[in-house]
Amino acid sequence: MRLLNVADARAEAQRRLPKIFFDYIDGGAASEATMRANEADFACYELEQRALSGITAPRLGTTFLGQKQALPFMLGPVGFLGLYARDGEIQAARAAAKAGIGFCLSSFSLASITRLARQVQAQPMFQLYMLKDRSLALDMMGAARGAGVETLFLTVDCAITGIRERDARNGFRALTRLTPSLALKLLERPGWCWDMLRQGRPQVEALAGRKAFGRNVLAQAAALSARIDPTLSWKDLDWVRTQWPGRIVLKGIMHPEDAHWARETGMDGITVSNHGGRQLDGASSTISRLAEIVAAAGGIEVTIDGGFRRGADILKAIALGASGVMLGRATAFALAADGERGVSTIIAALAREIEVAMALMGCPDIDTLRAEGPRFLKVK
Repeated sequence: MRLLNVADARAEAQRRLPKIFFDYIDGGAASEATMRANEADFACYELEQRALSGITAPRLGTTFLGQKQALPFMLGPVGFLGLYARDGEIQAARAAAKAGIGFCLSSFSLASITRLARQVQAQPMFQLYMLKDRSLALDMMGAARGAGVETLFLTVDCAITGIRERDARNGFRALTRLTPSLALKLLERPGWCWDMLRQGRPQVEALAGRKAFGRNVLAQAAALSARIDPTLSWKDLDWVRTQWPGRIVLKGIMHPEDAHWARETGMDGITVSNHGGRQLDGASSTISRLAEIVAAAGGIEVTIDGGFRRGADILKAIALGASGVMLGRATAFALAADGERGVSTIIAALAREIEVAMALMGCPDIDTLRAEGPRFLKVK
C-alpha cells in the first residue's frame, strides 16, 4: 500500500498488527470523546490564504528544545514501539535523524536509551514516568545522561491511569504471559509474528535482570505500570530538579494555572497534552487550550501533541504559539505500516503539506508564523 498520509498508515497498521497492539495505540479512554476531539477541533481554526506573495520555497527549519530542527515537529515518546516493528524505536529514531528532527524515547520502550544512542547518530531525548521506586527512576535518568540526553520529559498526567476499555477487553497490561487464546490471535498476523521472531523474545531492555518485573514484555508492561507513583505532586519536582542537570519539560499540562506553576517551579518547558485522549475522557482537546496555556506559561517553551494528522494541523499549533509539535500515533502507525521507510514517508508527506500550505499562506518561514500567528490564522 502506498502511504500518502497518516490515515493510509493507520489503515495499513490495522491490517498488519495483532488487535491487542493496534488497539493499544489507536484507543482512548472510556467513550473516546476527548481522543476524537483532539482531531476534530482543528476545524475550529482556519489558515488564511493569500495571493501573489511570490513565495515558492518557505523555510521550514526552526529551533526548539535547544535543538535545531529541520521541521517544526519531532517524534514524541510512544510506548512499546518495538512491538510495532522489529527494533521499532531504533527504526523510528533513524528516520527522525535522517529528516533532521528530534526523537524522544519512552520509558516504556523495548530498546534502551543506551542502545539507541549507540546505534543512532543523533542526540535523543528521554521521557520519564515518576516511579514509586525512586532508585529505578534514578537509574533511568542516569542511563539517559550517559547516553547524552539533555532534555527530559517528565510525564505528569498518568499518575492515575485512565479507563481504557479496548485494553481491558484485550488484556493489555493485565496479561503477564502468552496465553493460548492470545497466541492464536497473534498468529492471525503471520508477517508481524515473523518480524518479532527475528529480534528474539521482546522485552524492555531497561528492566533486564530485574526479576521483579518478569522476563517478557507483557509482564514487564504490567509491572512497570503498577509502579507509577499515584501520589505525584508539585513538591516532587524539586527532587527531579536536583537529580537532573539538563532541561526538564512537564508533559501533560492542560490548564493555564498548571502552566504558571510549571514556570514558577523552575521547569524549562511544558507539553500541552491529554495523553492522546487516553486519560480524562470529556476533557478539552489540546489545540483548543493551547493559546491560553501559552499566555500563562510566561515565556517558557510550549510544545504540544494530540490529534496531529496533517501539516495544516501543525501550522495551526505554531500560529497559536507552540514552539513545536510532537507526533505520537502518527509515528506508531507509520512504523507498523512500513518500518523506518514508513516513518520517513510520513515525515516527508507532512513536510510537503507544510511547505505547500505556507506558500499558499504567503508565509516565508516558521519563525514568522510563530511571531505573527494571528495574521495567518482565523478562529471560527
